[in-house]
Amino acid sequence: MTFEEAKRWLLAEAGRRGVDLEVLGSVERRLQINAQDGKAGETTVATRGGMGLRVVDGGRVGYASTEDLSEGSLAWALTEAIENAALQPAGAAALPAGGALGRHDLVDEGLSGTVAEKRDKAVSLETELKRDPRVQSVQYALYGESQGETVIGSTRGVDGSYRSGRASLVAGLVMRADGSVKQGFEFAHANDFHQLEPGRTALRALEGLGRHLGARPLTTGRRRAVLEPRVVSTLLSLLAYSLSGKTLAEGKSALAGKLGERVAAAGFTLVDDPTLRGGLASRPFDSEGTPSRRVVLVEDGVLRSFLHNTETAARTGQQTTGHAQRSYAGTLGVGITNLVLSPGAGVTPGDGVLVTDLMGVHAGANPITGDVSLQAMGLETVGGETFPVDDFAVSFNLFELLQRIDEVGDDPETHADPRGAGAVTAPSLAVPDVSFAGK
Repeated sequence: MTFEEAKRWLLAEAGRRGVDLEVLGSVERRLQINAQDGKAGETTVATRGGMGLRVVDGGRVGYASTEDLSEGSLAWALTEAIENAALQPAGAAALPAGGALGRHDLVDEGLSGTVAEKRDKAVSLETELKRDPRVQSVQYALYGESQGETVIGSTRGVDGSYRSGRASLVAGLVMRADGSVKQGFEFAHANDFHQLEPGRTALRALEGLGRHLGARPLTTGRRRAVLEPRVVSTLLSLLAYSLSGKTLAEGKSALAGKLGERVAAAGFTLVDDPTLRGGLASRPFDSEGTPSRRVVLVEDGVLRSFLHNTETAARTGQQTTGHAQRSYAGTLGVGITNLVLSPGAGVTPGDGVLVTDLMGVHAGANPITGDVSLQAMGLETVGGETFPVDDFAVSFNLFELLQRIDEVGDDPETHADPRGAGAVTAPSLAVPDVSFAGK
């Protein structure tokens, strides 16, 4: 069966069995091309997909999934979901009512180039990197893309589908100069593969890593910190944990009870916008079929909203924001889409440390307390002279740091969220009196 046929069969069967059912079908095709020694190397194509079922029976919720869309497998999955629901404690769960959501194509011709053209992107990236004599090795030069289709339907009237996709260039390299060796990476993402420019990505990689050659240890002390957009994006991904309605409902959000209160400095405005035109994570509706809308999370430093699905909204006495997220094989959660920090007037140059990269975020950052202590790379400016520094750690509490921002940059960049399927757009931020531990 096709996804649409499987969806219709399941909804009809759920009706016959007297249970409410939500069906989420998804399939993703991934292409990856690796360049090596001036020519295209390994090319891999992988496809994975299936049908996820969420049953509500007597206020209890049960999940099941199958990658086999035959009638027998679909019947088994429905039975499994019903039996899993019966194992849950009594509750008051209910599927959200909905309607026709339409059929949407967010890819169009964006990924329609030939495989040969895409191989050329990877090869050109490697070639441009190797032009720099400081490059000791190119560990990888990749072109990658993903195309997905999502189909949803429920016995409560939800019905819709959409196609999405993105293309990427990724480079990993080692550079050497005068005995100094640095390793790094660079990437670029776009909804249209024609927008990817290997020369530009290579230049960013060379400039970004090359500026750290010859680094010297940073001395311990407190300094003004300027956080580059990539670093800010990492911190906003961490902040998103506390902005999740799921975290709030579980009693783990440090922002609980602070709606309408100041949680960041003036000038800090953060939104999540799944309707953003050209956004890497845009979508017409969420994993429950709730239509997408732009949500202001923090406005000029004041907390305005959390991100919710219908379940977390009910548990916290709030309204869904249309941010339900789940895979066909997973359970209901909450996730960001296009998380955007509004740019400001710019960051004034001056003495301090420009933090360019954070390492070990999963181990050195606590998303519940906001405590951060991480190894970092950067550039220090003293008396107008700037030089690379390394072998240091930067420490702060994220929630306190947000309150002490004194300048917001005008240089936004978009980065894919390492924690999930979303994307984060952010400018630089300047914060005075930050703790640095070095030698």
